[in-house]
Parts: sequence; structure tokens; C-alpha cells
Amino acid sequence: MQTASHNSVVLDQYATRASAYVNSAAHAAWQDLDLIAQLLANQRGAVALDVGCGGGHLTYRLAPLVSQVVACDLAASMLAAVAEQASLRGLPNIATREAAAESLPFEVATFDVVATRFSAHHWHAFAEGIAEMARVLKPGGLALMSDVVSPGVSLLDTWLQTLELLRDPSHVRDASTAEWDAALAAAGLAIERIEHLRLRLDFATWVARMDTPEPQVTAIRMLQARAASAVKDYFEMEEDSSFTVDTALFVARKT
Repeated sequence: MQTASHNSVVLDQYATRASAYVNSAAHAAWQDLDLIAQLLANQRGAVALDVGCGGGHLTYRLAPLVSQVVACDLAASMLAAVAEQASLRGLPNIATREAAAESLPFEVATFDVVATRFSAHHWHAFAEGIAEMARVLKPGGLALMSDVVSPGVSLLDTWLQTLELLRDPSHVRDASTAEWDAALAAAGLAIERIEHLRLRLDFATWVARMDTPEPQVTAIRMLQARAASAVKDYFEMEEDSSFTVDTALFVARKT
């Protein structure tokens, strides 16, 4: 897959959905934000980078805790929404920058903190994105990376990736914890802590946020109806098609 072609798919999906993500309760209130805030309690002088900022919920949470946050995203519409929200929320220390995770336009060792949240599964080159974040992080700096993670079991992995792709064609892959471990280690980021969390996805809002076409919505429901009991049990599939996934917050330090 060529970078430009995949990035164009991402832009097609998200260019008109900034408002949906700014107003997404699932993104705004998930408990990983509280954990991140606790970890940054003593970082008042830090300069932070939020990669794949989307609707900006991580950026807004970081801003009162550090001296500056740079919100970075492929979609100019997302960045415009973040800038507007920064003004409305009285957060003058937020700046925006348009860029892909795999080619960050910053010098080596620019940031004290680098972070990403529910973005990495869209990157066309997962390991390269992690390496770029490590490149722009100062030695000893803190990396905070949160995303949906694959269970790492073939049967369950196939189901997760299929449902994600049917809902959103810009989805690439929910990496497993083992894949995250390997990518972080290769980039020179030493894991200090991993927080494993379960996230319930309300089906109606999950597909509405992405404006998933009705044929794909029907396909997801049909697949769920035919899923083996092991799959239904693991993802806690409900009558209304809502289901639950694994997420993880990786806390790492640049060596």
C-alpha cells in the first residue's frame, strides 16, 4: 500500500467528521485520560506532542498539565476543530501541525512528552510511526500510547480486524500487546507500565460516528449473529450489536 493512497482514504473518512469526534463521549470520557493526567502531574514545564490528535481530547487533557501541546493530525478539518475548541476552552498553549505519524516535521529530541490515543490503528506503517515519535522525543522523555489492542489469538484477531474494517475502510490493524512491545523496543522506548482496560462500544454511536454505509452495518450484524460462542463471549456481544474490546495504555521512557 502506498502512503499517499492510504492517507487519502484516511482523509476521505475523517475530513467531514471533526464535529463527531469532538463530541464523542467514548473519546472524551474514557478512563485512560485520567491515568495519563496522573502520570503528568509533575510535568508543568514540558512540551508535549499529540500524534493523530483527532477530535483533540488528549490534547485538551494535556494542555493544563504542561507548558505547550502541539496537536498533530493528517486532517486539516480536525486541526481546525482542535484550534476552535482550544479557544473556547481557554487553552492558549495549544498549537496545531498537519502531518502523518510516519513523517513528523520536527527536529530530533524536540519534545519532553509524546503521546497518541486511538490513532495508531490507522497508520499505514505502525512501527515507523512509533520510531518517529521516539525520534522527536528527548532522551529520558515520556511516551504515552493508548489504543485498541488485538487479543493476539488468531480467531479473535480476525474477528476484531474484520469488524473494524467493515465499519471504517481507513482501519489498518489493531496491534497486539506483543507487537506494541516489539515496536517500542525497536524504537528505543523502554516500557515502564502497561494498563489494560476494556472498552464497551455502543454499536449505534460507533457506526454513526463513522457514517458507516448500511450494507456494511448489515454485514457486521450478520457476522456477529453467526459468530462462535468463544467470539461472542470474548467480545461480550450484545443483542443490539454493541461489543467490548481490549485497550492498553503503554507508558514508556526513551533510553
